[in-house]
Amino acid sequence: MLKEWGSCRPLLLFLLVVAGVTLALAFAPRLLADQPSDAAILARGAGTTIVQGGTGSSGGFVPVLTKIAFFAEQKGAGVTGGLDCLALAPEAAMGSTSAQFTVNVMYVTGRVTGAAVQGGTATLTGTADVTGLGAGSHVPFTFVVHRGGPGATSVLTVSGLTFPEVLLEGAFQVGGSR
Repeated sequence: MLKEWGSCRPLLLFLLVVAGVTLALAFAPRLLADQPSDAAILARGAGTTIVQGGTGSSGGFVPVLTKIAFFAEQKGAGVTGGLDCLALAPEAAMGSTSAQFTVNVMYVTGRVTGAAVQGGTATLTGTADVTGLGAGSHVPFTFVVHRGGPGATSVLTVSGLTFPEVLLEGAFQVGGSR
């Protein structure tokens, strides 16, 4: 009987190696996915905001809502990230459509190339493409954001325009982890 097992030993060894490799390939993606990145999160967030004062006195104080999303991370000496902000106004200043925010008045989509964090505040800088109000390409922007949930504030400055905003839904994170 021992002689029979001796002749099967190479086959058993081969099967064990195949099983080990199969298990390693099955679990490797999960193990690698849980590995921490070497990029440090400086700021990130998304949500719906309201522009304080809306369109201002010259625009009749029509409310403006924004959908905003941003992130900034530091990897080595560099900062990378993105910013998207879609500003929506109502179809009409008064009447039945005054609460239907469907008019795209401005869209800012940019690349974050600089960031400074101090306490619960981050200042992100970069360049953006802008449609609607302040339209242009490769326009410099500054976005100052304060950590928090609803009630947190931010200020977007782009194309010579300044938009102080209050977060209604969502969250802004400043600082973070690797």
